[in-house]
Amino acid sequence: MGVKRYDRRAKTLAAGLSALAGFVDATGFISLGGFFVSFMSGNTTRMAVGIAAGTRSAAIAGGLIALFVLGVILGTLTGRFTPWHRAASVLMLVAVLLGLAALCGGAGFLPGAAMAMALAMGAENAVFERDGEVHIGLTYMTGTLVKLGQHLAAALTGGPPLGWTPYLLLWLGLASGAVLGAVVYPMLGLAALWLAAAAACAFAFAAARMGDFTRP
Repeated sequence: MGVKRYDRRAKTLAAGLSALAGFVDATGFISLGGFFVSFMSGNTTRMAVGIAAGTRSAAIAGGLIALFVLGVILGTLTGRFTPWHRAASVLMLVAVLLGLAALCGGAGFLPGAAMAMALAMGAENAVFERDGEVHIGLTYMTGTLVKLGQHLAAALTGGPPLGWTPYLLLWLGLASGAVLGAVVYPMLGLAALWLAAAAACAFAFAAARMGDFTRP
């Protein structure tokens, strides 16, 4: 998790993308009745419990995990085939997938919307990928919170006093995005994903303006 190696613009973009992930995950969580489209640790637990109980939830959670991994593959390949604007290209892929999810939602095809959301969230994690490694995880926060605790401990024992702040911003981004998604969903339903798609387009434009910021 190399967030500290990036400049302020990249850290701000990462926090914004985490907020986008929180928004989409909350939308997916509510619409799917407790399954996640970006938090695969939660889906893994649901799958395991479903297997033990012999319920349909195991197949749903397992399918979302597989789609998320496929999204990571698509995002990574998109970035590698467009190295001149790698991050922007990945984010445009995310925007297209979220737009597809919104279209499926508008048509009343919830499975299609869920599939596209999971693909989009997997792809988003390729934004800060370099040489086969993801330097900033955007849709999962366990590692980020571990780093937050480690850097807080370092600050308390004479280390950099503010080294923990980038990790706090990432977590706050995800949490605030999820709150916004939960507030908007009752008003718009899956049409809220059009807002997420528009945000992904805006982030893609910002990433293109920033140039090659993804190399630590």
